[in-house]
Parts: sequence; structure tokens; C-alpha cells
Amino acid sequence: MTAEETLARLDEFQKPTKDATLGVRKDAVWLHIPLTVDPASDGRWVLEINHPDLNRIDVLLLQGGKVLQRSVLGTEVPRAQRPLPGRTPAQAFQLEAGQNYEFLLRVQTRGAMILPITFNTPTGILGRAVNEQMLQGVLTGLALCLIFYSMAQWYSLREPLFIQYALLTSGSLLYSLHFFGVGQQYLWGHSPWLTSHAVGLASLMAITGSFLFMSQALEGHNPQSRFLRRMRLGALFTVGLGVAFALDLISLKGLAAIVSIMGPLPALLCLPGAWRRARAGDSIGTTLLIAWFVYGLGSAAIIGVINGALPVNFWTLHSFQISATLDMLLFMRVLGLRTKELHTKVQHANQQLDAMHSLAHTDPLTGLPNRRGMQIELSSALARATHENLLAVYVMDLDGFKPVNDQHGHDVGDELLVAVARRLQGHLRQSDVIARLGGDEFVVMTGELHSTAQAHELGLKLLGAFSSPFALGGIQVQVGLTIGYAIAPIDSQDGAGLIKLADAAMYSGKQSGKFCVRRNTGDLALSSA
Repeated sequence: MTAEETLARLDEFQKPTKDATLGVRKDAVWLHIPLTVDPASDGRWVLEINHPDLNRIDVLLLQGGKVLQRSVLGTEVPRAQRPLPGRTPAQAFQLEAGQNYEFLLRVQTRGAMILPITFNTPTGILGRAVNEQMLQGVLTGLALCLIFYSMAQWYSLREPLFIQYALLTSGSLLYSLHFFGVGQQYLWGHSPWLTSHAVGLASLMAITGSFLFMSQALEGHNPQSRFLRRMRLGALFTVGLGVAFALDLISLKGLAAIVSIMGPLPALLCLPGAWRRARAGDSIGTTLLIAWFVYGLGSAAIIGVINGALPVNFWTLHSFQISATLDMLLFMRVLGLRTKELHTKVQHANQQLDAMHSLAHTDPLTGLPNRRGMQIELSSALARATHENLLAVYVMDLDGFKPVNDQHGHDVGDELLVAVARRLQGHLRQSDVIARLGGDEFVVMTGELHSTAQAHELGLKLLGAFSSPFALGGIQVQVGLTIGYAIAPIDSQDGAGLIKLADAAMYSGKQSGKFCVRRNTGDLALSSA
């Protein structure tokens, strides 16, 4: 219909049943708006439709049946050609105070016909625009921070959950940027292809991220999980839909029908698993359930606005964006819980490795290093041994241990070995190392000695520590000690060589009457071979 044909049928116009929304319509709609200008007005007024996603709006200002002004608004008009190049369709008018006017608006759009139309002064329209821009800036900035943080965490940890969260959040953000006109205002400008495809691609991106993120949050790294494979197939199917839509093989209307089914599908498929985890006290399951409830409320509200079932106001118009922001924060908590779970697993694995390492290098009876542990300590200490800082290695064997073991049993024998280890430790420095090689044979390693005499004095000190008996419960037992030692780097610079020399000296002392200290400078090695 032309404007003239429309004016001839003014009696057929009807008042809308819902406030500021006509739902989804294929055909164009004419709106008739009669008004009387306030006599106290200065005549400057702005007509604005606070919904950016409208393709074309023909605006006619009439007075007395005569067209005074024509203009075209909407996303099809390049920004440079718009009457007011803002976020939303708007047009300024100079209207005479006290006069009667009529407006005819012809609205045509491929999406929802959401029409919150207002007349306002330039000052009033600017204040509202600034408030909306501030809100969009805050919410967009928050989303960008979460996206950049998750991508940085993914780069550092290589945990796929973070990049999946970034994909989900990016899709949700792009949808909001398109819906509120910020994308066309700042990002892609007057690009007909992006203007018509952005909302569909953003929705599919968010759905793909939902399939991957939710399943990964529930199942983790489980290559045997059929559920995980099904969810990944769902994500792959969504990517295929995105490619088909980008190539215009699927219309926007067809995609909208598909998205209405696919959108809630990831949450519905994950609902049983999340419910089981929540009932088991798992915070991840509880957080996902809360997030889906919030998302469901926001989605239901915006779907009601799009279909004309709910009136348009600040809360209904921003319902999806608010719920999506809360979802992003709740999903970030899921990331935190998942990271904590992974950290706990890594910590447990490290503890197991430490325990295995300790078992491999520690004597289980006395808690001292075993032969392997001593070799590691000795290799490290030899690297620091010099003629000014000598290193002494003592190999010692108990005198009279076997009779105690035979007379009182193995339990008392084990208790005696522990007591021997504690007595030796009590006569050594904290930096010295004592190890049990097996049976009743011990090794002591001490460094930072300044003379061979100092090394011999320590051997005598250890020997003297065994002059008094051991009290084991109600039993007192007496055992002695035979010590052989060698000094690095004087006698040898090799760990195995040092122990061999010290062992030969100890063997020589055993054959010569026991309870003595002997040094091997190399002359005893051959005789003990």
C-alpha cells in the first residue's frame, strides 16, 4: 500500500493489544500516530524506535492530509545517510507548538517487530541514549574480560574447558551486540551480509560452545564416554548449520526454527548428569542447574517479547542479556571448580609420585635414606668437595647385633636398629647424612671438614656413642660399632670408590678385633677384595 492508500483507510487501523511489540510478521505494517504538540513546547522533538534490529522504516509526517516530510530509517540505510546516526532508528522534527500532526510509519523487518516508539526532547533522548550506551559498555566490557581471561588460562593450562567457555561467551556477546545495535554501530558498520547473518551465526556459536563446555564440565577427559561423543557430534552438526547459513543455503526463518529446537538441547541432554552430581553434593552440578534456570527465565522472556506475548519494557527487552551475563559468571564459577578439581588431581598425583620416590629412596624401617638415596646425596656432595672442604664417608657395622636378634627376636632387633639410627643422628650435624644400606650396616656422610684429623675425631665420637647400652622397653642390650672411612678428594673422587674404600676399612677392623675406627687411603682395598 502507498501512503495515499493508507490515508484513505484510516478507519481500519486498530490499537495494538500488546505494548510496543507486534511479534514476528512476514508482511509490512503501517502505523498511524496522531498527536498534538504541547503549546509550551519549543518545537524540537525526536521520534525514536528503541530496537536497532529493524530493516526499513518509512516515516511520513502529515498535517491536514498533506505530507510535510519523508525519511527512511533502519539497518538498510547506510549510517552516513541516516537522519541521526545513533544506535537506534531516530528522526528529529521541528513541530509547531499547539498544532495537530499525524505520523505514518511503514515497518518491514525479517526479525521481530519490536516497536518501542517514543517522542522526546533532544535532551531527554540524549540522556536515555547515554544510559543505554553505558549499560551496554559495562556488560560488553565484563564479557570481554571473561573471554580474554579464559583464553589466557587456556593458553597457560591447555585445558579445553577454557577455550570452550570463550566460544560460548563470544556467541552470547555477539548476539547481544547485534540485538542492541552496538555491533553495527562500532564493529561491522553498514554490512548487509553481516547485518542479516550476525544474529544467526552468533546463536550457532553459542550453541556450539554450550555442547562442548557443558559436556566437558560434566565428563572431563573421558575418551570412553558415549555422552561426550554425542555432545561433540551435536557441536559438529551445529558448525555445519553455521556453514550452510553463511552460504545462504538456509534462510533466516528456517534457521530461527532450528535454533529454537537446538538452543535448549545441550542443557536438556546434560540435565540428568548435572542432577546426579548435584544430589551427590557436587558444586559443579548445582551451579549448572542454577545457570540453566536463569538462562531459561531470560530466554522465555525474550521469546515472549519476540512473539508478541509479553510487553516491552527495560526488563523484558534486556532479559536475555541479563540472564546471559549471570550465566557467564556462573559458568566462570564452573571453570573455577573444574580448575580446583584438576589441581586436586595433580596434587594427589604428585603426592603419589613423592610417596613412590620416597619408597624407592628410603629405608622403610628407620626412615633413613637407603643405598639409592645415599648415592644421590653422595653424588651431589662430591661436586662440592675440595682440599679445603673435605668430605668423609663412614661405613659402619654393629658388633653383636646377631645375638640380640637371635635371643630377643626380630621385633626387638628392629627396635634396636631404629634406636641406633636415632643415636647416630644425635651425634651428627643437621647437614650430615646418615643412611642404612641393609641389615645392621649404616653409612654416614659429612662434609665441610678442614683436616683429616677432624674426620678421624668424628669417627671416634661416633664410636664413643656406643659405649652405653640401649634401653628397649624393659630390656637393655649392648652393641658396639666398627667404622671404616675414606676422605674425598684425597682418597678418591668417586662415590662408589669412596664407599668401597670405607667398606674395606670396616672389614679390616672387624677382622682385627672390632669396635675401632679405621681409614682406608687405598692400601686396604686389595686385602679386602
